Amino acid sequence: MNDSLYQNYFSYLIKGEKNRCKQIVEELSLKNTAVERIYTDLFQRSLYQVGEYWELNRISVATEHMATAITENMMIQLQPRLFTTERTGKKAVVACVANEYHQVGAKMIADVFEMNGWDGYFIGANTPTEELIRFLETQQPDMIGLSLSLYFNLQELKTALEQIRNKLPDTPVVVGGQAFRWGGTEIIQQFNNVEYLSGIDALQELINKNARL
Repeated sequence: MNDSLYQNYFSYLIKGEKNRCKQIVEELSLKNTAVERIYTDLFQRSLYQVGEYWELNRISVATEHMATAITENMMIQLQPRLFTTERTGKKAVVACVANEYHQVGAKMIADVFEMNGWDGYFIGANTPTEELIRFLETQQPDMIGLSLSLYFNLQELKTALEQIRNKLPDTPVVVGGQAFRWGGTEIIQQFNNVEYLSGIDALQELINKNARL
């Protein structure tokens, strides 16, 4: 994906021109651009830049929320393509930890599992730890994904990991999110079979590795 196309998309995104954003996504889809690449090179990249602009006070909270909403709508446009891959029979549960309300990144991760033939159960933002554990015990997934956007919610992540390891000691867990730009991976290292992933490409590599086992 060329940088000019990305810059046009980003400009439309922060201006709220959702129809122009939609046009770009549709054109890429018609060219059979891999959904993973659209997610990584367009959606993930633009939302990271939106976050940076907000931190630098170049855009308002309202603009950040608008850009997130547009992105979620663009993801819906691609939903039919997520289920064309042959099902593997594997399941992944993806959630935002308690007090986390930024859910679009976690939703992308659940979609990546779907792209690879897994059943990706996304259970949303601000998932109470007790409810998460109950759902995990019911589903018995092959992998668990946890999203953390805000650094000061690290304790919520630690609590969730402690309870997951208590109830499902052997299930692989992947953790990611913008919070880890400021640190925190040392908490993950305290737990067995828990891995930090830097983004969609890292998850794709892990899924590919899992498929070869």
